[in-house]
Amino acid sequence: MADPVSLAASCAMPPVLSKSAVAPGEVKRSAHIKMDSYNVGAVAPYQAMPVAGPVITHHKSTALPVVEPHPEMTAEEREAQIAEMIGSYMKKLAERTHHHMGYPYNLDFDYGLLEGLTKYSINNLGDPFIESNYGVHSREFEVGVLNWFARLWEIDEEEYWGYITTCGTEGNLHGILVGRENFPDGVMYASSESHYSVFKAARMYRMEAEKVPTLESGEINYDDLKAALVKNAGKPAILNVNIGTTVKGAVDDLDRVLEVLKEAGYTEDRFYIHCDGALFGMMMPFLSRDAPMVTFRKPIGSVSVSGHKFVGAPVPCGVIITRFKYVMALSSDVEYLNSRDATIMGSRNGHAPVYLWYTLTRKGYDGMRRDVEKCMRNAHVLQQMLESAGIRTMLNELSNTVVFERPKEEAFVRKWQLACEGEIAHVVVMPNITVEKLEEFVADYVQSRARVSIAAAKRVACEAKAAEEDV
Repeated sequence: MADPVSLAASCAMPPVLSKSAVAPGEVKRSAHIKMDSYNVGAVAPYQAMPVAGPVITHHKSTALPVVEPHPEMTAEEREAQIAEMIGSYMKKLAERTHHHMGYPYNLDFDYGLLEGLTKYSINNLGDPFIESNYGVHSREFEVGVLNWFARLWEIDEEEYWGYITTCGTEGNLHGILVGRENFPDGVMYASSESHYSVFKAARMYRMEAEKVPTLESGEINYDDLKAALVKNAGKPAILNVNIGTTVKGAVDDLDRVLEVLKEAGYTEDRFYIHCDGALFGMMMPFLSRDAPMVTFRKPIGSVSVSGHKFVGAPVPCGVIITRFKYVMALSSDVEYLNSRDATIMGSRNGHAPVYLWYTLTRKGYDGMRRDVEKCMRNAHVLQQMLESAGIRTMLNELSNTVVFERPKEEAFVRKWQLACEGEIAHVVVMPNITVEKLEEFVADYVQSRARVSIAAAKRVACEAKAAEEDV
């Protein structure tokens, strides 16, 4: 392997702007990019360098320039050049897809039958249940998908409202907004291990928020939650309940949360619960074991999931379901659309509902259940493989997220696109991750640990030799 120092020196880094290059009062993006001295050996040119230390740093992304037509180049030559660039990009995507373990995306899907949809600008602007004057939409698919989720979470079709979102974050933004609009003076409660979008929503909506500590498992600390609720007993409560936390995959016990609310003196007309089920909210209904199920038969206000995670899709998307009586607080008629609107976004991706409908129709509830069983089974396989190699792990009972010691080699972290936090990393075992891929990953991890150990031993030897020379 080439010397890391020489590799770092040969990498073309963006020039640091001098103070004189920035006009008074002008803010330059490049001036705020912090480039730390990392070991950049084996770093692919398109991969960001790792975040390290207590402060998140920012690194400049590369740009693929938009090239203007050259007067001496024929149209055929230009098309060939573009095709070559796209082909190179697709090869990169294939390689990155193969070495993908850290983020909860199901990359095992095939929408070849739907490729013709790219010819159309499908826009589901406005209310999914009320057609607008714009006719190139996919509302029939969207409402079909929403009805599927309504049955999954046990709410009558006449009692719910929802839509296909751009992602899980939009689902959280919408669910918490509905809670805020129904309880304008409410206090939001969420665990410290909630997805970052939850507290982003509180900032956006200028809500008073309580960040509740967690148990070691990553679940919300129910005693601390009760104490916070009692402290703010004069105000309604808006709660975010995690159905699978981002890092540890922990599930907040919805039944326990409801008990805590009752013990703290909150009646059902004084609280709103949003369930963030980005990944595991899609999986938990299909578990055979007893679990604190998410259902609208319990006094919850909304549930959101990501569509591109467990289901799998070529575009980020998600689903939000809430009670119709709650969403009326933010619904308004829009004459320009000839429809009603209660969504976060204006124009909405009309392709996403078709993707979701296609997969759910092909697999059905039984197919989804088989995928869940496979993920849970393989998560335990990964845990056993890692522990047999001497690597400490943690796996919550209701989770397909295997947590383990953070690898020391940042090149290994980047290669497998691992999500890291502090001293831990995780792999989210999705339907596209086979036992063979787990075997490849663990073998690579063991070799990475060996390289780190050998390098550390060599450093000790070098220091010893240097000390002998000084004697």
